[in-house]
Amino acid sequence: MGIIGTIIIGLIVGLIARFLKPGDDSMGWIMTIVLGIVGSLVATYGGQALGIYRAGEGAGFIGAVVGAVIVLLIWAMVTKRR
Repeated sequence: MGIIGTIIIGLIVGLIARFLKPGDDSMGWIMTIVLGIVGSLVATYGGQALGIYRAGEGAGFIGAVVGAVIVLLIWAMVTKRR
């Protein structure tokens, strides 16, 4: 259930991040899930390492969304240059 839960949370976080980030993103479901998972992992472990929040707190979900938005912005900058 851990992997399936991670994929579902990644999809939810990725969709929220795509909704919050302005502009047109022409990526599919797989990239949305992958970028959502990457953003949520980076923000979750980064926030825990900095002592901002602990595992299981609601701030972790908010941090995951913020991390996913940041990853989407970086992805947009990288793909725009190509």
